[in-house]
Amino acid sequence: MKAYEALSKEELLQLHTQLLKEYEDAKGKGLKLDMSRGKPSIAQMNMEMGIMDVLGSVADYQTEAGTDCRNYGLLDGIPEAKKMMAEMMGAANADHVIVCGNSSLAIMYDAVSRCMSHGVLGNTPWCKLDKVKFLCPVPGYDRHFKITEHFGIEMIAIPMREDGPDMDMVEELVSTDEAIKGIWCVPKYSNPQGFSYSDETVRRFAALKPAAKDFRIFWDNAYAIHHLYEDEQDEILDILSECEKAGNADMVYEFVSTSKVSFPGGGVAAVAASKANVDEILKSMTVQTIGYDKINMLRHVRFFKDLDGLKEHMRKHSQILRPKFEAVLKVLNSELGGLDIAEWTEPKGGYFISFESMEGCAKEIVAKCKEAGVVLTGAGATFPYGKDPKDSNIRIAPTFPTQEELEAAADLFVLCVKLVSVEKLLSGMR
Repeated sequence: MKAYEALSKEELLQLHTQLLKEYEDAKGKGLKLDMSRGKPSIAQMNMEMGIMDVLGSVADYQTEAGTDCRNYGLLDGIPEAKKMMAEMMGAANADHVIVCGNSSLAIMYDAVSRCMSHGVLGNTPWCKLDKVKFLCPVPGYDRHFKITEHFGIEMIAIPMREDGPDMDMVEELVSTDEAIKGIWCVPKYSNPQGFSYSDETVRRFAALKPAAKDFRIFWDNAYAIHHLYEDEQDEILDILSECEKAGNADMVYEFVSTSKVSFPGGGVAAVAASKANVDEILKSMTVQTIGYDKINMLRHVRFFKDLDGLKEHMRKHSQILRPKFEAVLKVLNSELGGLDIAEWTEPKGGYFISFESMEGCAKEIVAKCKEAGVVLTGAGATFPYGKDPKDSNIRIAPTFPTQEELEAAADLFVLCVKLVSVEKLLSGMR
């Protein structure tokens, strides 16, 4: 296919007429698809139904140590769940893991809230400081940015590369600005690009020399075991042990959950950190709660058993997800390849594909898709304050629709990309 920028004005006008007709036809199909969030499909959730059967009215609700999960106790979670979640993270020490409720996002919100109201390990509470800043790798996870925005924290965008954030920029900013108190990270199969941090990147994170004593890395290991391929799996270094080796044991909070392993909103989530950090979190939790849902923790342990059980379950997930990702990528490659109007990632895991349109086109592409019946994540959502300076990034979430729905959505998406791109080129010729 000929690159669009190589077309004459007459050729572009002819192409625009053709694409506009195809778009009007597409609007008449009555599509109603929501691809705005990375939700597991019904087929995936059906695989989880066995988790509802492992406990019943006559089941044994005792932990291996003899604690009755129906009663109060074990503020930091049942030992079996602590061990399983530690294994899921990688090399985390189970003694330094707290298993909480159903959402890692809630734990992250609590962590930022605690830093704001009570400070970190004896340091001044952030709310009493003139300025608090956070580093935000972009494109990134919109809900991370919403947390820091909610607390009035100034966000600084850090470009993402295939091996992780621009570490030269991170090191420079962290070491020179005491107001920078943290950084958001999705280190494995990042949201939305699907990139994984290299060993060098992880080690550079662990070796940071922050100007702020209360600087923290918020390490959201959301896709720790979410591979799409059995023979091509990214692995990353364990940030907790790397920080300890570098003499920065207290510098990181690591988060993980089973939200896309078991039921979204019905899983278990955990945080791992140094002993000093864990002790501080538990001190706050004794006021916040008497304990999280140990029955749900026990249910998950009885169903998955251990890391091998988790991995086998996720292998079944990948059999459902892989064809969906491949279907979208096939359409992108066949319909947009060679046109020089877009780029996209081809992840080996996670839940998203990151798409880069021509500059100034993303919002219009998303709007046209919505008008024709396909809802995507809002353009700009992957940047702090919802403002993509280039208006080019779009997060594609292929996981929830059926295969048939997904193919229809992908066809509409590339049509909208072509139409908006032609209009952009024509506007520059006036």
